[in-house]
Amino acid sequence: MENYLVKNLAITAWAEEDRPREKLLQKGKHNLTDAELLGILLGSGSRNQTAVGLAQDILRSTSNDLNELGRRSISDFMKFKGIGEAKAITIAAALELGRRRQLTNIKDRPKITCSRDSYNAIAPLLMDLPHEEFWILLLNQANKVIDRKQVSLGGTTGTVVDAKVIFRKAIEGQAVYLILAHNHPSGNIQPSIQDINLTKKLVEAGNILSIKILDHLIIGEKSYYSFADEGRI
Repeated sequence: MENYLVKNLAITAWAEEDRPREKLLQKGKHNLTDAELLGILLGSGSRNQTAVGLAQDILRSTSNDLNELGRRSISDFMKFKGIGEAKAITIAAALELGRRRQLTNIKDRPKITCSRDSYNAIAPLLMDLPHEEFWILLLNQANKVIDRKQVSLGGTTGTVVDAKVIFRKAIEGQAVYLILAHNHPSGNIQPSIQDINLTKKLVEAGNILSIKILDHLIIGEKSYYSFADEGRI
């Protein structure tokens, strides 16, 4: 009963230390729950629910999985009572900023020494997508990342990859090595026959052009498959 009453009180009626904005100021952002942080973004809830209560409902709809939350569309957020277009856009923008923050270390040209390094450099671009995309990591002689390039964008079950596009981007970027990467929106990270055949074709083309392909990653929701780790490159 106590929790129910708190949920339906206006935030201004809460104890000051329980209000998310005040709590952030007093205790720091790291001490706020996901629901409290999302509640600050919402600003207000519905007639019978606080912003934090509404945030809790949103998070429960994804089993409190922030990666799944990042997949939700503007229309998905607007299905919740108390969320209009402006609030939905605010949530989507905040989630996108968080995703981009994960990518800022690319400016430091991280060195790739294993599949996990490759995954960390490319996964933020692919793991939340509802459709397939194919990307490449361009590496220099020291195995440091020069750039990331999108090669193709497809649907939920596949994307068309043109070898000419890949190697043109590699040559223009002066890459010595390449890491291939694409996502499987289904979450199944096992390679398809098409994935295996494409990898073999691209490795052979790279050898002719003296641009060695070091790995091909298939990105799932929380895991990945590495062709190099599995001895397939």
